[in-house]
Amino acid sequence: MSRPEEISPPEIVSLDFRQIHTHLKQFYGDVEAQKYTANSRVQSVQSQMTHRALELLALPEDEASFVLDIGCGSGLSGEILDEEGHIWVGVDIAPSMLEVALEREVEGDLFLQDIGQGFGFRPGSFDGAISISVIQWLLNADSSSHLPPQRLAKFFTSLHSALRNPSRAVFQFYPSSDDQVQMITSAAQRAGFGGGLVVDYPNSKKARKMYLCLMVGQQEVPKGIEADAVEVERMREGVRNEKRRRKEDSLKRGKKKGKAEDNVKDWVLKKKDLYRTRGKEGVPRDSKYTARKRKTYF
Repeated sequence: MSRPEEISPPEIVSLDFRQIHTHLKQFYGDVEAQKYTANSRVQSVQSQMTHRALELLALPEDEASFVLDIGCGSGLSGEILDEEGHIWVGVDIAPSMLEVALEREVEGDLFLQDIGQGFGFRPGSFDGAISISVIQWLLNADSSSHLPPQRLAKFFTSLHSALRNPSRAVFQFYPSSDDQVQMITSAAQRAGFGGGLVVDYPNSKKARKMYLCLMVGQQEVPKGIEADAVEVERMREGVRNEKRRRKEDSLKRGKKKGKAEDNVKDWVLKKKDLYRTRGKEGVPRDSKYTARKRKTYF
């Protein structure tokens, strides 16, 4: 299944705010925002990537830091920031996601923001920034009225200004090509960032994760996680078990549905007998038409 940002043509690589809002709302409307947040697999994956991003961010352990969550969505990463004792501000372009975050009463301050238009925070406001599965959206659009370098430049330049010195910004993202990686990293470097890519489990198709670890000030780029043969096999087994579980759940749902349809007449007959026993008047008599499925004409 394609990721949402890949639905539009790849050669169209920029949006104005209204166009992005329309494009994202197709995928993160009210219903989809609720489904996304309630999905246990999404929660698990989001938690793993957020914890890894925080590890790469290397914030002080003995004090609370002020963190910017870029593309905060419904606040799943923000909850982990809360657990780690940090204070955070979240920005997102999807109103429905922010509404879910408000309903969940997350602790962070929330802003409706198109990150491609840049930030308006005061210089040196944040001790760090994280972003999970977001910055690839800057390379996709429904209009060619703007160029991606302009959006990337505004984003990284304003972010660099909003971070104190020294600090870090860590982005987990899903580039679709090496050209996208080059475009993003080059824009970050031109904005004044140091750092580079950190790739976890580079030899595993399923577990491989890419993080852009950017530095304000002179710092050493952390290394990615390498998996040994035993760990790779364990991850593969986990993927196989997940596929098996989904298939079994699908079969169970099908059986339950069939069983419910088979037993609906028995249920109706028992209900009618119960009403008659209680002396309820007007209970229809039993016939071959009892509990029949009626046609819908509109």
